Amino acid sequence: MRSLFYLLLFLVVSGCTYSSGVSVRGLNEAERLLASDPSAAMERLNEVDVTAFRDSASLARWALLYSEAMVANRLAAPNDTIVDIAIAYYGAHNLKSRLQRARHLKALLADNADNSALASALYLQKEREFFLYRERIARNRLIGGSLFLLLLAVAIIIFQRQRLRLRRVQAEALIAEVACLRESECRISSTLSSMLTDRFRIIDDLCATYYESQGTPGERRRIVEKVKSQIASLQTDSDLFAEMVSCVNDCRRGYLDSLPPLSPDDYRLTVYLACNLSNRTIALLTGQTLEVIYKRKSRLKSRLNRH
Repeated sequence: MRSLFYLLLFLVVSGCTYSSGVSVRGLNEAERLLASDPSAAMERLNEVDVTAFRDSASLARWALLYSEAMVANRLAAPNDTIVDIAIAYYGAHNLKSRLQRARHLKALLADNADNSALASALYLQKEREFFLYRERIARNRLIGGSLFLLLLAVAIIIFQRQRLRLRRVQAEALIAEVACLRESECRISSTLSSMLTDRFRIIDDLCATYYESQGTPGERRRIVEKVKSQIASLQTDSDLFAEMVSCVNDCRRGYLDSLPPLSPDDYRLTVYLACNLSNRTIALLTGQTLEVIYKRKSRLKSRLNRH
């Protein structure tokens, strides 16, 4: 099917080129004969099919030669239609020498008195062919404009579809990334929950009592000693910290391995933050006050953002 389309396109283009070439050869031959045999030049110009011209330049050239042949053969024109074709074209394209030549021929044609019936009939025939040419050009322009608008509409539709497709792909990628992040958060929360539940259950229960300081002085003293003992054991539990590091890297695709060089204290704080531990828990695990933790978190986040 595609081969047939290309073949038809080749035939159409070849036909247009051939017809245009024939017209140009006819004009060249008529121009050559004009000086030596005006009658033969007139016959040759009458043989040219005006409707076959593919451009207005060739048509204007034919009109100029036709007017010259009529003047050379002392023939009178029924009207100024043909010579006006040359005047209009050369005036629009600012070709002054040919414009003056066409205007001079128009004046000479008005002075000719040989009203040959055959010459007038042939003239009127060429005039009709010119009108047909003009109708064809207008029709082709309308078709060309319609095709251009159609192609433009198709191009816009294709562009919009590609744009929507790209946006859909980007949206799907963002949705997938969000889903992955949610899954990662769920995994890390689940892993940490299962890993730290037993170890922090006592701390969670006692921290409230520790900060609220309820009960008798003796009870408060025993609670404080017990909390401090639990906190001290967690602060020095290297196995627990190693499990937390492994959990963060597994659930966040090697996040800790991509960090810039950090001090041991900042690295430990980064691990605790990645595990979503509360500020109070981090303060207990590091042995620092909440105010210090707030300041360290702010400095650490600023450094990581710059990285």
